[in-house]
Amino acid sequence: MNEYQAGSNNDELRDIKKAAKIHSALFLPQYSIDAATGEMHGHGTGYVGILMARLLAERLKVKPEVTGYPTPSSVMDALLCGEIDLAFFGIEPGRQAKVDFTPPMFQFDYTYLVPSGSPVKRIADADKPGTRIVIMDNHASALALKPQVKQAIIVSAELPEEAFGILRDGKADVFASPRDVLLDYSMELPGSRVLDDAFGVNRVGIAIRKGRPDLLAFVSALVTEAKANGTIARVIDEGSLRGFSVAA
Repeated sequence: MNEYQAGSNNDELRDIKKAAKIHSALFLPQYSIDAATGEMHGHGTGYVGILMARLLAERLKVKPEVTGYPTPSSVMDALLCGEIDLAFFGIEPGRQAKVDFTPPMFQFDYTYLVPSGSPVKRIADADKPGTRIVIMDNHASALALKPQVKQAIIVSAELPEEAFGILRDGKADVFASPRDVLLDYSMELPGSRVLDDAFGVNRVGIAIRKGRPDLLAFVSALVTEAKANGTIARVIDEGSLRGFSVAA
């Protein structure tokens, strides 16, 4: 433990302890809601995020509150207006201009899902005139892909299910997303393939509104500790998070 421990006497941590909760958020497809119980289940980044939120709350001796939002943009808006304390985002330059980040916790790659019979075998095969690549707008995978596409047509969708539906219905030739998401969707589309190569790597950190240096230091110290003592690695293993690894 360093100076930014739960007993630290800074105003930001005192305010969180006074509120008796630390409020974080996930966006689709980081979570799902059980229709029968209403319980939130984390997927991929969300799986790690929920456990890290609990660990932070435990250290601060407060309640963890996790809210689900539909899109990255809606979570960013909630973070910027102070509706939530933290969120789990890929560390991208555009986001770094708006919020502060802890060191990266883990990373995974981005690739393509293609339907049965697709001539696309590698990432480079898709960037041709007339090829339609569907993305989840404002997701980190979309931010990474757009500068790389020179000839193909970008088709935007707001939600993961919408993007998958566009591919499934033949209105796109390729679905670009994190590998773990695509592996799940490939099970719903017989004959489809997730490509072996990748068009980028997402390094995920915890985002905090600018102007909260004490909270940033406290959360960053906990992230560093969780990587060093094997907590992040154990969570990845326990969650069977395919393609995830501890960030360097």
